[in-house]
This record gives sequence, C-alpha cells and structure tokens, in this order.
Amino acid sequence: MRCPLCPVLGVSALAATSIALLAAAPQQAKEWGVHDKDRPQPAMVTPGGHGKAPSDAVVLFDGKSLDKWTGNGGTAAWEVKDGYFQVKAGSGNIRTKDGFGSCQIHVEWMVPESCKCEGQHGCNSGLFFMDRYELQILGSNPNKTYVDGMAGAMYGQYPPLVNACNPNGQWNTYDVIFHAPKFKADGTLEKAGTMTVFLNGVLVQDHSEIWGATAHAAKAKYSAHEPKLPIGLQDHGDALCFRNIWLRPLAD
Repeated sequence: MRCPLCPVLGVSALAATSIALLAAAPQQAKEWGVHDKDRPQPAMVTPGGHGKAPSDAVVLFDGKSLDKWTGNGGTAAWEVKDGYFQVKAGSGNIRTKDGFGSCQIHVEWMVPESCKCEGQHGCNSGLFFMDRYELQILGSNPNKTYVDGMAGAMYGQYPPLVNACNPNGQWNTYDVIFHAPKFKADGTLEKAGTMTVFLNGVLVQDHSEIWGATAHAAKAKYSAHEPKLPIGLQDHGDALCFRNIWLRPLAD
C-alpha cells in the first residue's frame, strides 16, 4: 500500500511503518493479558506531512530562523533563505540550544549541484548526536571515498548497508532512531548507544552499536557524559543545505 506521506518525508511505506514501530514508547512493566480492554491507550499523535512535523515533535528548524541553534560565537551564523539554511564556510559548527538523549530525528539535506565532490572534500558535513556521535553527511552519488565515511555511514565505524544517496542538487532525507549510551556511577559504560538509519527511505544502519565518540583515523572510545547533550551539524567548509528538521524524544 502506498504511504500518502512518504513522498514528503522521503520514506517508503515499509520504512515509515518500521520507524513508527521503532519510535514507540516502551510498554509498561505490568504483564497484560492478550486483548485486555483495560490496557492503557497510547497517546494520539498527528503524523504531519507536507513538510510538517508530527504533533509531538520538537521542531528544530521551521524554515524561518535558527533561533533554536547556537554557533561558536553564540549565534548560529549559517544563512537562512527560501525555507532552508546553508553552511557558512568558516563560521564553525552549529548546535541545538537544548540537549537531547534518545530520540527519533528527521533531517533533510542537499549538496548543491555546483559543489564538486572529491572524496571527503567539496560536499561534506555531519549530523552529531550528543555533540559526539556522527552520522556522516556526504555527497556520494557519484563520489568514491572510504566506505565508513560515505553518506549513511557512522563515521569511522560502520559503512552503510547500501548507497542510497541522491545526486547533487537533489534533497536527501535521514530518518534516525538514536538510543543514547548509558554509564554506570563510576563512569564506565553500562550499555552502548545504537543508531537505526533510513536514507531516502532505505535502511542503511540496522540497530548498529556505537563504538564511542567519533574520531578521525582512530578507533572510537567512550567517555562518560551527561544524559542529554546538543544535536550538532558540522561546518566542513562546504556549502551544504538543510531543511525540515524535527525530533521526537524517546524514553530509554
């Protein structure tokens, strides 16, 4: 069956269904009988569509301003125009003012057609969870680079299952389920974080276990941190564009 919202959100009907199931809040600890009519109903959520976020989402970019983001100098200096915003090369990364833990996030990104991709140069950015766990953003159609650094890769850790990137000049969509890592009182790791990622409706990371904070040319390692930290977008010197960003916090 065709999903009426999928062309807007950039996901297939199957992917949309999978995302909804993955994002569902955990059931109560009580063991309910099959078809128990007293079992509590889940909260109603309006799905959104046509560029709108679900009714319970935190809208991080509404097409008008970067008020919910901050930059190195206190203000996010990237340029907002025509319903999207664009990296201002040299201005530095931007981060959300608020911190988040486990979440479902929707991000649309595009490499302008004028950009020239040469490996990791010319069309590079990144989506950072908790300001340290990177999902790579890179023009990868066509563009050959190391596979754990292409579009859909958890940078330096896992290549994507397939290359589902659109050509430069076309919008790409990430729909991600991120589960934050957990740490013990002594700062050691209790449970690793994970990512499930759909790129343009295609599964490219299937509950992949995060090794630790993203590092370049080095093995990722964990260090204890706060349970909620900002979402970040990377200034890699390339003029990538972003739009329609929303997030749904998830219970751990």
